[in-house]
Amino acid sequence: MRRALIIQHLACEGPARLRPLLERRGFAIDTVHAFDGQTVPTALSHDLLVVMGGSMGVGDIGDQKYPFLAAEAGLLKSALARNQAVLGICLGAQLLAHAAGAVVQPNRKDGVVVREVGWAPVDFLGAGLRPELAGLGPRETMLHWHGDTFAMPSGALHLASTPACANQLFRLPRQVGIQFHPEIDAQSISEWVRLDGDYVTLANGPEGAARVLADTGEYLEQHHRIGDRLLDNILGEITR
Repeated sequence: MRRALIIQHLACEGPARLRPLLERRGFAIDTVHAFDGQTVPTALSHDLLVVMGGSMGVGDIGDQKYPFLAAEAGLLKSALARNQAVLGICLGAQLLAHAAGAVVQPNRKDGVVVREVGWAPVDFLGAGLRPELAGLGPRETMLHWHGDTFAMPSGALHLASTPACANQLFRLPRQVGIQFHPEIDAQSISEWVRLDGDYVTLANGPEGAARVLADTGEYLEQHHRIGDRLLDNILGEITR
């Protein structure tokens, strides 16, 4: 049986809908709860590494509150050097880009930091042409929850963009980084709004949380279909 290692940075940011997709593909799953002091390995002995999101960032590498970030950067550099399969989501994508030598920094538009939080359309670059995007339209509404962004790593294929944040999805030979959240489920969204309400307000104003929850009722069912398809496409491509 193939094995996947998931690194989780917060209790509320687990694999959600990604877990059953991995199980259907025959993966046994091990999880490192980095937030709880569990050790990040120095080298990958699994068939796939999945790095989840979190409220910390690449700029926090070296901060004593987050000792696991430096360890993850090292693990990702090792996985890239050995061309091992990696999927990074949100913070995981930023750490993957950093490990590949790309700049990660606050997301700015016209010199102003833009925090992309809530439901918004994603433009998929190559929809209908790229196997990673099979079954997706050229524009789909997805959930976003970030304030940082990454530059495209050297040699990466640029696969998605939004008006607020140009770099949303990239692929290296066997490594993929996704800035938005195709894995999300209803329970996670409720927890994020409850636990991270100040950040939602900072991004979208005092009515921001209510808007996220209202939009969830409108978009979540379609998002599940599109998100599952995207993730399954990617898993099929990088774990051949």
